[in-house]
Amino acid sequence: MHAIRTIDRRDFLKLGLAAGAGLTLGFAVPEGAVSTVQADGSPVPMPFSPNAFLRIRTDNTVTVIAKHLEMGQGSHTGLATIIAEELDADWTQIKVEGAPADNKRYNNLLWGNMQGTGGSTAIANSWMQMREAGAAARAMLVNAAAEQWQVKAADIKVVNGTVSHGEKSASLGELAEAAGKQQVPEKLKLKDPAQFQLIGKKIPRKDTSEKINGTAIFTQDVQLPDMLTAVVAHPPMFGATVKNVDDKAARAVVGVQDVIQIPSGVAVVAKDFWAAKTGRDALKIDWDESKAFKQGSENIFQQYAELADKPGAVARKDGDAAALLEKADNVVEAEYRYPFLAHAALEPLNCVIHYHGDSAEVWNGEQMQTGDQRALATLFGLKPDQVKINMLYAGGSFGRRANPKADYLLETAHIAKGLKKQVPVKLVWTREDDMRGGWYRPLNLHRIRAVLDKDGMPKVWHHRLVGQSIMSGTPLAAAIQGGVDPTSVEGANNQPYQIPNQLVELHSPELPVPIQWWRSVGSTHTAYTVETFIDELAAKAGKDPVEYRLALLKEHPRHSAVLKLAAEKAGWGNVPASSTGDGKQKGRGVAVHKSFKSYVAMVADVTVENGTFKVDKVVIAVDCGIAVNPDIIKAQMEGGMGFGLAMISGSEITLDKGRVQQSNFHDYQVLHLPDMPDVQVHIVPSPEAPTGVGEPATPVIAPAVANALAAATGKRHYNLPLHAV
Repeated sequence: MHAIRTIDRRDFLKLGLAAGAGLTLGFAVPEGAVSTVQADGSPVPMPFSPNAFLRIRTDNTVTVIAKHLEMGQGSHTGLATIIAEELDADWTQIKVEGAPADNKRYNNLLWGNMQGTGGSTAIANSWMQMREAGAAARAMLVNAAAEQWQVKAADIKVVNGTVSHGEKSASLGELAEAAGKQQVPEKLKLKDPAQFQLIGKKIPRKDTSEKINGTAIFTQDVQLPDMLTAVVAHPPMFGATVKNVDDKAARAVVGVQDVIQIPSGVAVVAKDFWAAKTGRDALKIDWDESKAFKQGSENIFQQYAELADKPGAVARKDGDAAALLEKADNVVEAEYRYPFLAHAALEPLNCVIHYHGDSAEVWNGEQMQTGDQRALATLFGLKPDQVKINMLYAGGSFGRRANPKADYLLETAHIAKGLKKQVPVKLVWTREDDMRGGWYRPLNLHRIRAVLDKDGMPKVWHHRLVGQSIMSGTPLAAAIQGGVDPTSVEGANNQPYQIPNQLVELHSPELPVPIQWWRSVGSTHTAYTVETFIDELAAKAGKDPVEYRLALLKEHPRHSAVLKLAAEKAGWGNVPASSTGDGKQKGRGVAVHKSFKSYVAMVADVTVENGTFKVDKVVIAVDCGIAVNPDIIKAQMEGGMGFGLAMISGSEITLDKGRVQQSNFHDYQVLHLPDMPDVQVHIVPSPEAPTGVGEPATPVIAPAVANALAAATGKRHYNLPLHAV
């Protein structure tokens, strides 16, 4: 019997009813979901909705089925809060469990017929869905109470999980069975936001305790009977293949069970991780590097620079920027360079698959259920619904577990299929494997030119980008229109500044270096270019950078609002002196950017000394619509800012003759705790529906800091990370 299982609808019928009958509902497409039991205790055949989000048991537990992965961003708490609010449940009775892979019930409403977590969409796409789920359940519970007590439903109250009328009262659990016999209401009355009791309040996260006491289950924690562990020897260069393998020494390692050659390398399968890794280290592999990619990062930048001399696919065209640039004699221009970046999540990349021949079961911190399920089914020769995916927690991801080509899951599947016995196998990538194995934020080069009018305001803006397309060659390639991958130019082709003549172009060269989205995707480089260049234009115009931006944002009130709020809270008018007289230089910089439909502005204070810098303080203003949980929003702003600060401070993947030079945190720098600045977060009150918070802080901090450094030293920085200031 497996130690870990996600309880699905069938399991609930088998197991859940033994603990207490109750109500299970799905409301995205209400189909009269009613749950009950017959007199003999057996489940009545009932039309469970195919997309269930809420389960109420007679033991008074309320379980929210979260369709989105919890990878530290707080989605489980947010989803549960929305349901609990409309249900009027007590927060202490709420539990959360991850939904299985089932795009018919749990699709991401912003992605179409596809289940997945990414793009800061978890709360944004679930807002109305979860509200309706909670409101419908509340109505059915109230109707059940009204029927039992022979009173009007309109006179019944529900407060903190207690249903009451006069002296009569019952818990949600006590009414669950009766509620299960009620019809799902066709019309729902949602709360007025003024009535919210949980939304907008600081309430404790649902995953904190188990992550502190160690009971939370991540993929690395999965232990199944007869399970084996696999580690793969990957090629040292992208495009290299196995020429010959001598596995005698590896097979001699105690615990090693098998050595299997798979498309991505050579897998050593053992009873535990250490035996598998020891066995892998003992392999003698001759790699065929004849077709491998052998260029270095500088070679790529040089090629990109030559490509940037030529027109690219047009991503935006306002007015006639090209013609005006030819006539202009006062062009301001700059070239920006951004390296490959690794995701560098704390939990090692991993996956567990048990292949049975006619079905397969997967345990994974699962970010892209539908795509992964289809990819695995194809490899195994099964139908998608024969591949069951159990969604577990993930110890970070930053996009890595949303691989559009299902890379590490397919690698696990190849191993599971190649085993002599059909037993569970856990694949583990060490951090070195992941750091050197690819799937990076693409390397990018930007070239930008502008012409100012007599008042110093930009009248021409020409932005040309060069970088690999993430979507090309994936199931999402249909999103590429006119040669423009929208994720390559987001933040550039929709930059908000009112400039009459704009031209944004894109080149998408093909390289064999594996790439995929990295936290905040295209905005991680476009925001830096736009926000540092606009700052440079303000300086050339002799204008205050905040006032300069506001003058260009008159048609974008939400951008303006966060910018004003951040400036006000930072005391923008009291800019610190650039020189303190003790060898230190002080500077303050600002940036504003919209990504994932949220607006973020930051003001950063820096100190420069002996060629290095320290970020002293960051003031953040965010408009993300209704703030479901302000504490989580604050945490996401802080975490996203820190993640982005690493991008400017030291994170960098470089290639030398085709070989990745970094391997772990000692040479791939992430932000260290002592380097975390003092952070203030201010949330703009808003009646709008919630938008994303997991990613929008990441793109803003780098330009804010770079602008602060320019204010302190007078030097502009065009290449990241900053090796010296």
